[in-house]
Amino acid sequence: MQLNTKLNQKVYHFTSVKEVLAKANEEKSGDQLAGLAASSQQDRIAAKLVLSNLTLNDLFNYPVIDYAEDEVTRTIIDQVDLTIFDKIKYWTVAELREWLLTSQTTGAAIQKLTPGLTAEMIAAVCKLMSNLDLITAAKKITIEKTANTTIGRSGTFSARLQPNHPIDDWSGILASTMEGLSMGNGDAVIGINPVIDEPTHVASLIRKLEQFRLCYQIPTQICVLAHITTQMAAIKQGANAGLLFQSIAGSEKANTAFGINRLLLLDAKTLAISENCVSGPNVMYFETGQGSELSAEANFGADQVTMEARCYGFAKGFDPFLVNTVVGFIGPEYLYDGKQVIRAGLEDHFMGKLTGLSMGCDACYTNHMQADQNDIENLTMLLANAGCNYIMGVPQADDIMLNYQSTGFQETATIRDLLNLTPTAEFTQWLEKMGFWQDGHLTSLAGDASAFTAISRKEVLL
Repeated sequence: MQLNTKLNQKVYHFTSVKEVLAKANEEKSGDQLAGLAASSQQDRIAAKLVLSNLTLNDLFNYPVIDYAEDEVTRTIIDQVDLTIFDKIKYWTVAELREWLLTSQTTGAAIQKLTPGLTAEMIAAVCKLMSNLDLITAAKKITIEKTANTTIGRSGTFSARLQPNHPIDDWSGILASTMEGLSMGNGDAVIGINPVIDEPTHVASLIRKLEQFRLCYQIPTQICVLAHITTQMAAIKQGANAGLLFQSIAGSEKANTAFGINRLLLLDAKTLAISENCVSGPNVMYFETGQGSELSAEANFGADQVTMEARCYGFAKGFDPFLVNTVVGFIGPEYLYDGKQVIRAGLEDHFMGKLTGLSMGCDACYTNHMQADQNDIENLTMLLANAGCNYIMGVPQADDIMLNYQSTGFQETATIRDLLNLTPTAEFTQWLEKMGFWQDGHLTSLAGDASAFTAISRKEVLL
């Protein structure tokens, strides 16, 4: 394994695979603040050259956190299909990149290879790709998952309806939910981030949301995004929780900071299946985001892209219905501006799909970042072209509870019109029945929440 190269008469030497991975990363403020980034563009190019010549076997043998020290590493390594890995282990990272991008390589072929890859391999090839490369490779991969409905089918583009309210007022949540549904949002999930993370309160929100869904026979799934233990307690109180949610990270230490571990998540999955929270086999919903490990001082000297790839490797073991990167939520300490947010969104989406996940993106930013809504619309369009399964649908693209900017109801509708995409099949049929959709487009009723009054809401409003 060679960790040095000569560039313009200067020899660049790197001390470890971890250092090569970090310095080969595109510019990120998080890596800079952590002291991990390349010192110059020449340093970055030298690291990319070294990385391109490393073999997949090198990356398998040198995970960024030792196997014995970290359950995320163990989860990733233990699920590798060694028969597939043995066939490709002497490929260089450059050869993997070329294979992914060649027109002869199909999505089906990529999905057959995926079980032989680790997170470090996926992060490595990501670092050698341009933005267009990330879009091209991700576009080939189609990932379908089933809860109450099936997401990810070719020709569809979905949205999580996110009707958060700063005091969890049900009438406000209900109004946002109705408006979003009328605009065709919510086929991925209707998901509330609760203000109060307490079992009885969360159980009440779950019951009301599920009652609303059943009353209007909406073919989707619900989720109240409390801590996983709170949702489990709510289920034990008799609430049908729908998808079970949790934020996850790329190291055991960072997951401990989130109050979770692998066994707890396995117990949650078992509970959701035994209680028939959704109809299909995929019951989990995970969120990630570059920088969370750094913020918890739990990145072990690894860069944020590599740690993000490890999130996806960890998630894979639970076969989730949804995963999304909340790409700009943490702030400029990790992604400084619109350019970095766009790059990170494309990286995360590519790495998630190459891992085999039903991948979405909360294309978002905080108000103290050097980014604006045009950056987010650019990222959304790029992701849609890359085959992203879903984005967020937030009222006016402004989450007044979480205090950040995302995508609104209109973005999903516009992307579908521009790219000739539809919601999930079941949801499209429901929209047509409600009068919101006709001949492949929204009708004049779109955005009119009062259309729901055509059906009795007496029980829903209780």
